[in-house]
Amino acid sequence: MEDNILQVRMLGSFSIRMGEQEINDSDNRSKKVWLLLAYMIYCRSRSISQEELVGLLWNGDESSSNPFNALKTMFHRVRTSLNQLDSSAGHTLIIRREGSYAWNTAVPFVFDVDEFERLCRSGSALSDKEERLDIFLQALALYQGDFLQKLSSEPWVVPIAAYFHNLYVQTLLETLPLLEEKGRLNEAEALCRKGVEIEPYNELLYQHLMRSLMDQGEQRAAITVYENMSQLLFDSFGIMPSDESRALYREAVRTVNDRAVSISTIREQLREPDGASGALFCDYDFFKIIYHAEARSIARSGAAVHICLLSVTDEQGGDLSKRSLDRCMENLQELIRFSLRRGDVAARCSVSQYILLLPQANYENSCKVCERIIKGFCRQYPHSPAQLHYSVQPLEPNL
Repeated sequence: MEDNILQVRMLGSFSIRMGEQEINDSDNRSKKVWLLLAYMIYCRSRSISQEELVGLLWNGDESSSNPFNALKTMFHRVRTSLNQLDSSAGHTLIIRREGSYAWNTAVPFVFDVDEFERLCRSGSALSDKEERLDIFLQALALYQGDFLQKLSSEPWVVPIAAYFHNLYVQTLLETLPLLEEKGRLNEAEALCRKGVEIEPYNELLYQHLMRSLMDQGEQRAAITVYENMSQLLFDSFGIMPSDESRALYREAVRTVNDRAVSISTIREQLREPDGASGALFCDYDFFKIIYHAEARSIARSGAAVHICLLSVTDEQGGDLSKRSLDRCMENLQELIRFSLRRGDVAARCSVSQYILLLPQANYENSCKVCERIIKGFCRQYPHSPAQLHYSVQPLEPNL
């Protein structure tokens, strides 16, 4: 590439390079300068009126009695920044047209946003998998982050950023199966890890990441990925991972030992950490497995086992704010853990509920356990806005 060709990047950080010289948006004191410069480049196909630019920069809240003079000052700062690339770049790249401003499209430049979109679209149109994969990988390498990240709150940036973000995720999800089919698992893993940083709530990306790790024999790493995703989804939305994600997790757990092991090794792996006290807390998926085991057991023994549901609401029976709920559920978990016996089992089954399994406890004793937990919570946290409620049901034997 010739030195006199500009290279403009807006996917992630915003930078302009000419030869060995580069300017970028790392200077937080110049936000309006970079906002104006980004707008001029992105809207380069037309002239932009002074009124439009004043609205862009000050949004009706003009800090000067003469906003057009303030705009001239801002363009002076923009041109000064561009002159760091070349002594005449400022006046060459930004031109005046009958009272309006425009970016000089006669100067050749390469724009990562245009190139990214072109590669994504052309790759999707190819039928040859090898060629499609090559084009997709070129596109994904350009995507270093969402469009104009430091200007993400600007109204004109929001829909553009959303468009390219969705195009990135779509292209990534089309690329991963092609890599997996060729056994290029390290590349698939790297793309997945970058992908979940950019789009942390897409379960399909986590599923591809878990599968890539498991196929490389990294079952423990896959388990960690699932646990982190599960916690993120629960904390953010109060939801559990999908059936597909949980199935991958169970597969990873089953195959965590990649070769035959002795019974003594199994015993060591099964041993509970020293010092563990109180009730056993587990994920809801594993709670269901323990529940099924108990249901089979009492079908033979006839022992009394009850489940209890503890629910958290506000004083009117509605939802607490997220901050209050998170604090309440964290405090309640510790209280439950040390209020129950070591043989009891508990899990968080929704964003605002815990489910308890109480072996060898009749209905009356189970109610007393719940009342004791609620009284203990009110005593320890008298100013909490939370109200606790419970319901008790017998565990149904599996016949």
